[in-house]
Amino acid sequence: MKHSEKNQPAAKPATAESVQELAAEHEPVAAAPEPEDPAAEAARFKDLALRAQADLDNFRKRAVRDKEDSIRYANASLLEKLLPILDNFHLGLEAAKSAADTASIVQGMAMVEKQLQDFLKAHGVEDVPAEGTAFDPGHHEAVAQEHSAAVPEGHVVRQLRKGYKLKDRLLRASSVTVSKGAAA
Repeated sequence: MKHSEKNQPAAKPATAESVQELAAEHEPVAAAPEPEDPAAEAARFKDLALRAQADLDNFRKRAVRDKEDSIRYANASLLEKLLPILDNFHLGLEAAKSAADTASIVQGMAMVEKQLQDFLKAHGVEDVPAEGTAFDPGHHEAVAQEHSAAVPEGHVVRQLRKGYKLKDRLLRASSVTVSKGAAA
């Protein structure tokens, strides 16, 4: 026997009384909870399911409403920035009604046009190049053809209406007259 085993008392055989003494010394183990009434438990789970369904329905309705509002008011900030330009245009029209000098009217209209061009450029809108370029059906709409000695065949002679693109997407094609080449 080792030294540590000598000092310890010999193990006693377990009896019913010793087991009860040990159990009394330690905290009692919690008993399993009594099962609830199955009908009450089913009613509680049904209520939870109905509440969860109602929450989901409310979430869906709110999401649809938020999406509709986003679409409805998507251009609000863009239009707010356009209003000062419209104000300047209105002031120019009022001045044109009372002005005898047409040069000031032309100058005012040129200022409003520059404001509009700057506004469009700031929002990613660019002109589609047309005059002198090769006709491109993806960016140009041919409305007429004419003979031209100065412009090669298949190239744009003149632009009748500007085309615009937003970054790389075409907003409106340029309306153009295309050269048939030199007259025979």
